[in-house]
Amino acid sequence: MRAVVVTTFGGPEAVEVVENEVPEPGARQIRIRVAAATLNPVDAGVREGVFGGAGERIGLGWDVAGTVDATGEASGWSVGDEVVALVYGVLKPLGTHAEYVVVDADAVAKAPLSVDAVHAATIPLNALAAVQALDLLKVTPGQSLLVTGAAGAVGGYAVQLAAHRGISVTALAREADEELVRSLGADRLVSGAEGGFDAVLDAAVLGEPALARVRDGGTYVGVIPHAEPASVRGVRVDAVEVNADGSQLAELVRLADEGLLTLRVADTYALDDAAKAHARLAEGGVRGRLVLVP
Repeated sequence: MRAVVVTTFGGPEAVEVVENEVPEPGARQIRIRVAAATLNPVDAGVREGVFGGAGERIGLGWDVAGTVDATGEASGWSVGDEVVALVYGVLKPLGTHAEYVVVDADAVAKAPLSVDAVHAATIPLNALAAVQALDLLKVTPGQSLLVTGAAGAVGGYAVQLAAHRGISVTALAREADEELVRSLGADRLVSGAEGGFDAVLDAAVLGEPALARVRDGGTYVGVIPHAEPASVRGVRVDAVEVNADGSQLAELVRLADEGLLTLRVADTYALDDAAKAHARLAEGGVRGRLVLVP
């Protein structure tokens, strides 16, 4: 089978498509024939060497939508099931950017019925990051929440999920994205230095400038573990480390099928054109996700 990997760090030209043996599932695992797999900024970070792993062959890809084609003992899934899943980890020999991938059974959920595999593949990493970040914030109706990067993939899901919980959301985004973030459920948009929020979800990874917008004693949650700024003014500081939770993913799929999550695809690329997809991501300004299709 073909799989996308990096063996040296660098720009999009470091991305390789190689031949690899088809992996076999073990106990409580399944193998998915990949129909679509999303390209995320974390893949670019792996490619650039941000997470280490020099001298290793590292597989790219976290999100997957596809069909179960083999099962291990006690997996609880059946061949032919249409599924989505998150394959967690920055330094793994094979990721979801491949023709087949093996996934732990408890990281899997039934695929949404209302959308195709390309759109379904945008759910796992970004929506799980958004909902788990909101859970860390512990923000409740009546409190003020600012989401930075609200027009992005994680930020957009966070806006919708928070609004669904009855929370009033302020979006930090470009003025050109005001119509988009309002359509996602933001009550208003700020682009200046307004602060005093009870909670900030820093999906744009602004760090200290985002922390400065939190009121004294409020809460800040980032989306990159160990990269969050130091606490000041009694602000509780945390960062979400995404958990591949199949049950939580199933709930997000339900919300997508009910039309409460907007699944945004910017473009699709053939697996063999993975380097071109990385180059497009590096250009910036992508609204929605780039998706690889084997």
